[in-house]
Amino acid sequence: MCTEVPTPAIEPVVVVSNERVAEGVSRIVLDAPRTAGAVEPGQFVHLRISRHADFILRRPFSVHRARDGRIEILYQVVGLGTRALEDAVRDDVMDVIGPLGHGWRVPDGTKRALVVAGGLGAAPMGMLVERLAERGIEVTLAQGAPSAGRLLARELFDNLCSRAIVATDDGSAGLCGFVTVLSAEQLGRDRPDVVYVCGPEPMQRIVADQCAGAGVPCQVSLERLMGCGIGACLSCVVTTRNGLKRACVDGPVFDAADVVWDADGGQEGGR
Repeated sequence: MCTEVPTPAIEPVVVVSNERVAEGVSRIVLDAPRTAGAVEPGQFVHLRISRHADFILRRPFSVHRARDGRIEILYQVVGLGTRALEDAVRDDVMDVIGPLGHGWRVPDGTKRALVVAGGLGAAPMGMLVERLAERGIEVTLAQGAPSAGRLLARELFDNLCSRAIVATDDGSAGLCGFVTVLSAEQLGRDRPDVVYVCGPEPMQRIVADQCAGAGVPCQVSLERLMGCGIGACLSCVVTTRNGLKRACVDGPVFDAADVVWDADGGQEGGR
């Protein structure tokens, strides 16, 4: 992946489609040719939900896929902003600032990669898996969710990954249990060259510890409240071994070995 971060810009975007794709999760497709042509896997956009003028702050969203001049965003309906976004219809006009942040990195010589996604952590993995497959890298995906109905992007992952395995809390699909059981098995079974992780931070910490024990490089994508998206407001601070970093400009992807996790399994300074 490229090491040069494209300059972010404001781009008017038009809603192409907006539909429910899983329990509590929707996918919005935006016509955004500039952003789609510049975004790299793991980067995000700051979206203004312009149907509701009372929303002063933009909302940050990972870019799930970018193709044919369009970007796709997976989002969970959890608050006023995402409920308003769910009301958006075809031809609604919004705008985004993007692409923002630093995304996933592929170490030189990578032949096998393990991708670990928990819940909505599947959102930034779509572009990543596509890019890895394009480069001929063998990808194993370990995906977790509360139930089968909340497993995301299954068709995409099944088509592009050499192996895709799942775990659900209720046992309705795959292993009955946590995705960290699958990641531990994969690290012991067929050592990857790199591991990519996104999902709840306690899960990310467990996988990071597993990778550290196995001596495998690991990257994590950390979610933070982001007020500005350009590093000015300091609302998205991440504690690292090299000091405080801002998720919006220094991340959201970090080397897991650099992250300082707190005693509860999350990230110090996290929200």
